[in-house]
Amino acid sequence: MKRYDSVIIGSGINSLTAAAMLAKRGQKVAVLERNSWIGGCIRTDEITLPGFKHDVFSGWHPLFVTGPAYGELKDELHKNGLEYVNTDVPTGVILPDQRSAVLYNNRQKNIEHFNRLMPGDGDRYHEAMKYFEANSEMIFTLFGNEPMSWAAIQSVFTSFRSKGITEFTRHVGSMVAPARKWLDLHFQSDAIKALIAPWILHTGIGPDDAAGSIMAQLIVFTLEAASMPIPKGGGSELVKAIMKIVTDNGGEFFTKAQVEQILVENGRVKGVRTLDKTDYHAQYVLANVTPQQLYDKLLTPDQVPAQVRKNAQNYQYGRADMQIHYALDRPLDWKDEELRRAAIIHLTGGMNGVSQSVTEAANGLLPKAGTIVLGQHTSYDPSRAPQGQHTLWIQLQEMPRNLAGDAAGQIDTAGGYTDQVVNAYVERIEERISRHVTHFKESILKRVAISPVELERYNPNLVGGDPYSGSSSVDQFLFWRPGTGYKRHETPIKNLYHIGASTHPGAGLGGTSGYLAVKAMKG
Repeated sequence: MKRYDSVIIGSGINSLTAAAMLAKRGQKVAVLERNSWIGGCIRTDEITLPGFKHDVFSGWHPLFVTGPAYGELKDELHKNGLEYVNTDVPTGVILPDQRSAVLYNNRQKNIEHFNRLMPGDGDRYHEAMKYFEANSEMIFTLFGNEPMSWAAIQSVFTSFRSKGITEFTRHVGSMVAPARKWLDLHFQSDAIKALIAPWILHTGIGPDDAAGSIMAQLIVFTLEAASMPIPKGGGSELVKAIMKIVTDNGGEFFTKAQVEQILVENGRVKGVRTLDKTDYHAQYVLANVTPQQLYDKLLTPDQVPAQVRKNAQNYQYGRADMQIHYALDRPLDWKDEELRRAAIIHLTGGMNGVSQSVTEAANGLLPKAGTIVLGQHTSYDPSRAPQGQHTLWIQLQEMPRNLAGDAAGQIDTAGGYTDQVVNAYVERIEERISRHVTHFKESILKRVAISPVELERYNPNLVGGDPYSGSSSVDQFLFWRPGTGYKRHETPIKNLYHIGASTHPGAGLGGTSGYLAVKAMKG
């Protein structure tokens, strides 16, 4: 038996930030990870060829560097060797007819660029961003605090009092509108709409889903303000820097340590037990798991109120994801030179194309022309590949969790995500990229694809390949994530806290869930 002040199940970004904060408080912390590496969805590995460092899962850190956890840990992280690099072109888009657009980390450049694409669109963009900034305090407070905390309630009340009931109601109504409505109201250029619309996918919803409007505004504001920072050398450099904070303060990390049971005595957490029957006793336990894992597997039925258990069983998951990684012998040869400096490029048919692909995936179909997310880490971090060579990070966010067919009618999916199905779909993606990038196929040294099935195999929080550990629809957001009846990170068990992407404020490499749980802890 081992004794600690706090035990943390899982080692993703929320676990790591919580561990660092608790260790700095003077607690003895243990982090237990079922895999052979620490970091959860932060993993840098040479999965294609030696010398090519790929961020295998998550790959971008704007949410982290703008979040409260980084603000508290920043000085020690950089003292421990973390170095962020950045670009002035966080994102771009390429349309089927070769038209393109980019977003800069500079408001005036964006206004001028958008006005060139469509006279007046840049001015409308400026007005939209000014309105968001003037009304952003309530939004950032809700995302950075527990939704039912005094800070969040006070922020809502202050906004209500300053606006009056009519304006406040109009403002809230605009927030819960779909992204499509906001884009159509402010832009005439379909290229600008195509630039912004695919980013809604990164929140786990689509352009026609409720609350997409506020998410679109929040994303554009964040990209413009923070651009797209990445750790020099790979995301695992952040993991190493956080781990050093923990170990320097007496904490420990254990790999291949899968927790099978949370130990409870008289309604209070006592510790955990791993598959090898090792007990880790602790005053506090933080569980970075899905609701079903927590309430159906790690706790026994008699320890969980019936409504909480029912809420967990009713918790829903969203679309699946597929990752493709490439080692390339040259950079992507975009015709628009600004795209060569962009961190993330979306290859899409536009807002309607995104909407169609979301619908196809929701109906179990491989999309005909799904959104391709192309990440160019080595465009501004050349240390990730041998000299003159490059990595390419591709994410496909409109994949069905339950594969039932192919919208194009070309791929036989009867066996599910088999190697044949995955390779056939990857070839469809490569054909589309090749229409925009000269000699793309000839530049490939090696590729590795990770299917939705493999994603869940790597990380059971990615149920069915859902990278966001649960649908981010409006009924599973803010006050309703992961369910009702308890504060967002507290549980029916005293001193047991629920953290991770399945909890408020949701998915993304930010660490705020772990941060909020630690702030709620009494010890």
